[in-house]
Amino acid sequence: MNSIRVRLGVLGLALLTGLTVPPSASAAEAAPAPTVEEQRLDRAAPQEILRLSGFDAVAPRLARALETARSYGQARRAVSREGAQLWRRAVDRAQGRGPAGGDLSRDDDRPLYWARLGMTRELRTWQPEFALTDAQRTALLDELERTSRGQTAIAFPHGKGLKRILLTGFDPFTLDRDIRISNPSGATALALDGTVVETADGPARIETAVFPVRWRDFTDSTVERALRPHLGKVDLFTTVSQGRVGRFDIERTNGAWRGGFGDNENVGRTETVPVTNPASQPQWTTTTLPYAAIVAAPTGRFPVYDNTSVTEIPAGGTQPVVRPEGPTPGSTARAGGGGDYLSNEIAYRATLLRDRLGLHDVLPGGHVHTPVLQFGAGNTTEVTDPEFVRNRLDIITQVRTILKVATEAANAAS
Repeated sequence: MNSIRVRLGVLGLALLTGLTVPPSASAAEAAPAPTVEEQRLDRAAPQEILRLSGFDAVAPRLARALETARSYGQARRAVSREGAQLWRRAVDRAQGRGPAGGDLSRDDDRPLYWARLGMTRELRTWQPEFALTDAQRTALLDELERTSRGQTAIAFPHGKGLKRILLTGFDPFTLDRDIRISNPSGATALALDGTVVETADGPARIETAVFPVRWRDFTDSTVERALRPHLGKVDLFTTVSQGRVGRFDIERTNGAWRGGFGDNENVGRTETVPVTNPASQPQWTTTTLPYAAIVAAPTGRFPVYDNTSVTEIPAGGTQPVVRPEGPTPGSTARAGGGGDYLSNEIAYRATLLRDRLGLHDVLPGGHVHTPVLQFGAGNTTEVTDPEFVRNRLDIITQVRTILKVATEAANAAS
């Protein structure tokens, strides 16, 4: 009863003075705690990466924008604007436009990753002065994820004779092993977004996007939602991720299996890849990239392999078997050429979408695994070094050349 009197007293004072009364717990849902991924943000290396790039101002800017929001609609507009600006700023920095913001190499993908986590943490823990439901907060977080990853910015210009290439990359991952990790596929996406590669058959425009290393996002069809509007309009696509040390792999076959390795939220999933219409779901999908031409071409200093190996449970069998030459008829997938993690899954989902759209025979597409991005010898603490930067730049350049070769080979075969 005393608490009711206090509440009534506050309301009366507000009516007399014009003060705003924050919504009660029944009017607005409590803000959730930061995620495991967001909690890593406070460690020294992420803070140094943000400071050395000037991206340490990104999350506070979103926080200020949220403070002025007086409705869900205003908040959504602010989130959409700030998310899109983060992606554009990261692309511009990677491609040499505008200020570098600090001494960190421009080709670095990590400022985008850590700045986004700062933004999602601000949004996740934000307590607005109006009622905000869990569903609305989730929608705001989704808008921030999509806009800050370039997924809503994919736009190919019109033009006769212009080829169109769609490329995707990933966030850094295995950060509990080394918080300093960069992902060359994400760096490649930033470096190549909106650029044009000159081929023997004319110019080819590249558009890119980046995806999270989280099982839950893939379960929620983030890949299909981002790629579906564009696959029917492009001439070639490739999903890209970090693979093995010292080599590129063109993955021949992708499997419908999650192997349980922990993602960036330390969550594992061991199951068949969940997709719509599971009754028609194949165990395997295949690349339609011109892998023979790519492997044969001198694309850069790292060797490129046509990787045909998979792991399967043979028809009638019970135990997994490694098949160096690919799956056998009627087998059940346990790992594609790209493994059983999210690299394999994005390749599986993208190529399954290609096939379900009826594009298997006309659209070259598949997965490219880059070399592991390594620091220089003896560097166990610094966030960057010259060899680290050289390796990343060489990987980016080689991916660009692979796209050129693939486009020319696909055009010659059509």
